Formats: sequence, C-alpha cells, structure tokens
Amino acid sequence: MTVITSYSEFLGTLEAAVPSGNWPEALKALWYDAKGDWEGSHDIAQEMHNEMGSWIHAYLHRKEGDEFNAGYWYRRAGRPFPQKTLKAEHRDLVEFILKR
Repeated sequence: MTVITSYSEFLGTLEAAVPSGNWPEALKALWYDAKGDWEGSHDIAQEMHNEMGSWIHAYLHRKEGDEFNAGYWYRRAGRPFPQKTLKAEHRDLVEFILKR
C-alpha cells in the first residue's frame, strides 16, 4: 500500500484485507476499528504503552459504552472526555497520526 496523507485516503484503504505493514501500530488499530474489528483494534492499543495507545484505548471503550473505563484511559492519555461523536473522534485520531 502507498503512503496515505488524509482521512479520505485512509477510508479508501478499508477495501483491503489487511492494513499496510509499514503503518504505525496506532494507524493499524484504527484501521481494524473502522473495519468493525473492535477486538483486533483493542489488542493493538492494549500493547501500546504510551499516550497514543491510551487515547485509542479510551476511544474504543467509549465506543463499547464503558464510560468509566474510557474515562480512565482518557486520563492516562492526558485528554478530556470528548463531547464529539465517535466518528469525529475516529477522524481526529487518524488525522493526528497522519500529521506525525
């Protein structure tokens, strides 16, 4: 797969069977989430022992409806509990990673 630079390009990759091997783990986690594989995404985020992993972990628990657990992970990520939609947060996460 080629390098992607935008959220729309990211969405275009969802037709593939697997994410690009050269992507960072954070982007792979969000790709699996976008494909409907919450567990696959969570498995990756859980192994990321940094603020980005905590943010993705928080988003995933918010998505599953576990606000208490999500709150813990947002605090670990140094981020407030978001008031935006899950779709908007997913986009923010992807765009944050692409800018790094």
